[in-house]
Amino acid sequence: MRAVLLFCMLTLGSSHYYQHVDVMDIMRSHDVMMADSGDDDDNYDDRYDSCPMSCHCSPRVVQCSDQGLISVPTKIPSDILMIDLQNNDITQIKENDFKGLDKLYGLFLINNRISKIHPQAFKNMNRLRLLYLSYNFLTEIPANLPPNVIELRFHENKINKIQKDAFKGLKKLHVLELGANPLANTGIELGAFNGLATLYVGMSESRLTAVPKDLPSSITELNLEYNKIFKVEVEDFIRYKNLQRLSLSFNQIRFVENGTLAHTPNIREIHLDNNSLKKVPPGLSSLRYLQAIYLHANKISNVGMNDFCPLRFGEKKNLYNGISLFANPVKYWDIHPATFRCVGGRRGVQLGNFRK
Repeated sequence: MRAVLLFCMLTLGSSHYYQHVDVMDIMRSHDVMMADSGDDDDNYDDRYDSCPMSCHCSPRVVQCSDQGLISVPTKIPSDILMIDLQNNDITQIKENDFKGLDKLYGLFLINNRISKIHPQAFKNMNRLRLLYLSYNFLTEIPANLPPNVIELRFHENKINKIQKDAFKGLKKLHVLELGANPLANTGIELGAFNGLATLYVGMSESRLTAVPKDLPSSITELNLEYNKIFKVEVEDFIRYKNLQRLSLSFNQIRFVENGTLAHTPNIREIHLDNNSLKKVPPGLSSLRYLQAIYLHANKISNVGMNDFCPLRFGEKKNLYNGISLFANPVKYWDIHPATFRCVGGRRGVQLGNFRK
C-alpha cells in the first residue's frame, strides 16, 4: 500500500496542469478493493441496464468522465466501488448525490467547477479511501470528510484558509495534497491539522513565506516547492522528527540557520535547489542517513571540506548517491577532493562551470 501511495505522490503531487487519472490503473493497484466488494459478479449484466446516461458501467466502476455533466448523475449502482467524474462541469455536490453508495472506495471529481459541497454529502461513506477534488473552485475544506479516507487531493482550488479541526477524525489519512492554492501562513489556523497522522503533505505553488509550524508531526515527506520562503530557522522543523524527504526548491531562501537540520535526524533527501543560498547549509555532515542533497542554481561560492561528511569514519550510515552543485559560482577546482569522501561513486557528485 505504501508503495502505491508513493507512486501517486510522485505522479500527482505537483502538476501544473490537469492530468487525467486512469481510474482502472488505480483500481488494479489497490488490491484491497477486490476484497471489499464481497459480492457475486453473476448479476452485473442486470445492473448495466440501470447505468447512468452518458456513463459506462463495468464491474465495480462507473466512468462518466468528459461528458459535460453539470451535476452528479442518478441511478448509480449501489454496490459500485469507483466513480469517475473527471473533466465535467459539475458546480456543486448536493446532500443526496452519493446517498446509498456506502461501499464506495474511490471518488474522482477532478477538473470540474465545484465551489460548494453540502456538509452531509459524504455521510455514511465509511469505506471511501480515495477522494480527489483537484482542479475545482473550492474556497475552503469541505465539512465532515469521510473518516477512513487515506488520500485527499485539493490541488489547484481557491482555498485560502484552513480552519481549526478542518481534518478532524481523519486518523487514517496518508496523503494530503493542498498545492497550487492561494494559501498563506496567516490562512492556516492554529489546530488546523489536529488529530492527523498523515505521511505526506504537499503545499507547493502557494503563498507561503515560511515553513508552516503546525503540520502533523508524523509527516515523512513535505513538499513546499514554488513558494516565497526566504529563510529556514531552527524552530521550523522541531515538530517533524520523522521527516525523510523535504522539498524547498524554487523559493527565495537566503540562509538556513545553524542547528535547523539537527531536528530531522532521519532525513534521506533534501531539495534546496533554485534558491539564493550563499553557502552550503550547516549541519549536513551530522545527518547520518542523508543520501541526496540538491543545491544547484544557488549562489554558493565556497565549499568546505567538512560541509557534507562527518570527521569520523563510520559515523555516516548511508553514503551519498547524489550531491548537486552545478549552476553555482563555486569553482570545482577549488573544492578539496576529500570533501566528497562519503559519496558512493563518481557519479554521485554533479559539478560544472558557473555560467552567467
